[in-house]
Amino acid sequence: MSQRYDCADHDQRTAGLAEAASAVRRGDLVVIPTDTVYGIGADAFTHSAVNALLEAKGRGRETPVPVLVGTVRAANALVESLGTYGQDLVDAFWPGPLTLVLKANRSLSWDLGESKGTVAVRMPLHPVALDLLKETGPMAVSSANRSGAPAATTADEAQEQLGDSVSVYLDAGPCTDNAPSTIVDLTTPVPRVLRKGAIPVDKLRGVVGYLATED
Repeated sequence: MSQRYDCADHDQRTAGLAEAASAVRRGDLVVIPTDTVYGIGADAFTHSAVNALLEAKGRGRETPVPVLVGTVRAANALVESLGTYGQDLVDAFWPGPLTLVLKANRSLSWDLGESKGTVAVRMPLHPVALDLLKETGPMAVSSANRSGAPAATTADEAQEQLGDSVSVYLDAGPCTDNAPSTIVDLTTPVPRVLRKGAIPVDKLRGVVGYLATED
């Protein structure tokens, strides 16, 4: 049976964060608020937990699960390097709705799907998410919805779709901005926008100069 905590209440927030951290450590799934939409998360390094996340969403392995981090230091440990443009983008937009696709650290033992040696990493601008991530370390997190359904912008919407496949729901009220994160691929010589989202392309260009887009 799932547990749900109202993070607007101080005591429930404290208890919810503790229970969510315990759930992640034992390989269970949690739903957390972010600065975009609600996410379903698992320990990034527990293969069975990531597989359970994909199963809960009804999603295949062809689209790897992104990773959320609570600190820039944690992000650096996951990748070979931030590259020519990564540090400037991190300085400008993290924490916030910018996902960076980078070459993954080859020494890590994880399985996020068919990632082809890359990882999509982001540091969200939400206090509940950041507090949990600082306790758990990097988490594999995808939008908290069944594949093909609208992304959940409330804990209610997430729970209606995911039910008891999730151990802990952290409810922080409706998402204030449900635009998805902007995704930028930094694995090629020229940065490329893979998905337009909350951060406009012109703001990105103000930091990195030339930026390839799909259109």
